[in-house]
Amino acid sequence: MNNFTQKIVPHLWFDKEARQAAEFYTSIFPNSKMGFSVTLPDTPSGNAEVVNFTIMNYEVASISAGPFFKMNPSISLMVNFDPSQDPEAATRIDTIWNQLADGGKVLMPIGEYPFCKRYGWIQDKFGTSWQLLLTDPAGDERPLIMPGLLFTEAVCGKADEAMDFYQSIFKGSKRGETAYYPAGMPNDKEGTVMFSEIKIADQWLVAMDSGAAHDFTFNEGVSLIVNCDSQEEMDYFYDNLSAVPESEQCGWIKDKYGVSWQIVPWEMNEMMATTDKDKFKRMSDAMLEMKRLDVEKLKNA
Repeated sequence: MNNFTQKIVPHLWFDKEARQAAEFYTSIFPNSKMGFSVTLPDTPSGNAEVVNFTIMNYEVASISAGPFFKMNPSISLMVNFDPSQDPEAATRIDTIWNQLADGGKVLMPIGEYPFCKRYGWIQDKFGTSWQLLLTDPAGDERPLIMPGLLFTEAVCGKADEAMDFYQSIFKGSKRGETAYYPAGMPNDKEGTVMFSEIKIADQWLVAMDSGAAHDFTFNEGVSLIVNCDSQEEMDYFYDNLSAVPESEQCGWIKDKYGVSWQIVPWEMNEMMATTDKDKFKRMSDAMLEMKRLDVEKLKNA
């Protein structure tokens, strides 16, 4: 069993490839390993396989649950290759880029940009989007992996507002650096966000606006799990983050910007990883009947 410690855990939705993708990612990134996996029986998607894993010591959750939601680049995983922490960072970034590019789609070619000496954006063959950066060791320390939120289409221009909103919701969070688009950009309005950071529960998230034409925006393909200490904390997030009541199901909610979150108790990992099939079936059946999760009912089940 993989004992999670992260407050915020990105969750990837696959049709059938969660295990295959997790095995691929843990084989190409250093300090990575498979976690627990379990099959949820008789869900609306049929039997759904939950697969958890870590990449570069960063926890990620995934599920194979049918073609109902498809990942897109609105939420990506930004990976920092830091020469001060990894002497092979400069070569490792290209090695991993080439592996992710095999069968994938290049969104921004790897190369030198005004904001980074080596950077590339790719959507791999499984649909997961990655931004790879060779970081400046002289800069402020940042984690090796950060979820990146791209505000497009109807929510383009809302990144700054959203970061302020999340800061107001997540107690103890703080804004990091923010850079705004200057005048004269081809697609982006002056004053919208080129790059912004927020620290939530000791983890950094990144946000950007993009005024270019996109055929995607936030959906359930990539969601953010929030591990909670109590029913009271879960109810707080349900009440303050959820803006689309019809999207509430099994702890999933959607905020006013379209970002999907999963509000769950810390004990959920232990419940999911149990080897007692009868216990698991009772818990799974109870969870599938809930919109907002009830910790005591899950424990009793």
